Amino acid sequence: MQNDLSTFWRGPRWTLAVLLAILGMLGPFSVDTYIPAFAGIATALGATPVEMQQTLSAYLFGYAFMNLFHGALADSFGRRPVILWGLVMFTLASAGCALSQNITQLVLFRTLQGLSTGAGIVVSRAIVRDIFPPSQAQSLMAQITIFFGIAPVIAPMMGGWLFVHLGWQAVFWSLTIVGVLLWAINLRFLPESLPAAKRQPFHVGPLMRGYGTLLSDPRFLLLALASGVPFNGMFLYLLSAPAFLGDLLHLEPTQFFWFFLATIGGIMAGSWTSGRLAGRIPPKRQIRHGFLVMCVTSILNLAANMLWSPHVSWALIPISLFSYGWALMVPVVTLLVLDIHPEWRGLASSLQAVVGSIANGLVAGVIAPLVMHSGVLLATGSLLLMLIGLMAWIYLHHRWPEIGRHASEQ
Repeated sequence: MQNDLSTFWRGPRWTLAVLLAILGMLGPFSVDTYIPAFAGIATALGATPVEMQQTLSAYLFGYAFMNLFHGALADSFGRRPVILWGLVMFTLASAGCALSQNITQLVLFRTLQGLSTGAGIVVSRAIVRDIFPPSQAQSLMAQITIFFGIAPVIAPMMGGWLFVHLGWQAVFWSLTIVGVLLWAINLRFLPESLPAAKRQPFHVGPLMRGYGTLLSDPRFLLLALASGVPFNGMFLYLLSAPAFLGDLLHLEPTQFFWFFLATIGGIMAGSWTSGRLAGRIPPKRQIRHGFLVMCVTSILNLAANMLWSPHVSWALIPISLFSYGWALMVPVVTLLVLDIHPEWRGLASSLQAVVGSIANGLVAGVIAPLVMHSGVLLATGSLLLMLIGLMAWIYLHHRWPEIGRHASEQ
């Protein structure tokens, strides 16, 4: 049984979606905001490019590692304490980054930032499922995805402006202010969604059993692959943006916003459609529609790149359509992940985030550098990443046909 929304949240439902989306986008926002200041930070701290890359790697490592525990902590101590303490840690770490006097200090505080920011996206997903039955949860998850998609557009512009006008420290001071404001807002407005009676003891034994239960369940692993890997079909283009947009499409840096508009426009449109379809068609049919859009788009994108040289007049359209297909199906798959073992929703959200983080890291560190200078290779990589998720879903569909046939009532 879910909590009564009227007793949990007194404002309009969209305001809850905004709050949970902001908590979820804190992680990517913390990455995208400081990237425009890379050169300035390196000069100010006397850091090499390799050392600057370590500030990003340290953040991503901390983010992925702590994702293993945010959900377990939330299942044991409640959703609200994990979010509030995570925001305290994020705020202090952001201030530490701003005050860093050398690259070693910056790497340390970036690690602490990464350890804290995963709490938002992991716990916010669990909160949604704590409160709402499936169709309403899907609708809210779609709204969250819409707001979540704004972060990659705002963050680089905000970071670049702060760096140019106020210096690189201002980027991290702004994140410090964001942390303080979010802590105050959540302290005042976000109630607890997990009653004490439903919490799991935080002991090593039960925690390991929870991990074992999820990791040994092929349904969970297949759903995590179906939701986490296809995202990289568009993330690959984001990682390759300087080469793809500058070298292949011959756009000036001031014109890069067209790429972000195309991507975010697709995500927002797909999320809106997903919310409209919630409760109207079976979940698995909506997932099929999303994969169909991504599959057809990926094939046409590869064919176009094999026939013609990439050109701005058409090369951004497949990315936008792919983003639409991904956003159409991912809220549904995420809810299915959380409902495989309802007693471990926080832990399931954690492990789903870990699967996505591992996939993102492999794409960023291995695949993107190999394909970013070729339109054909980029399209091929995007297609193959989507196919991994598609194959996972097809196998799940045939092995456990009941999953997604009807919305869960738990």
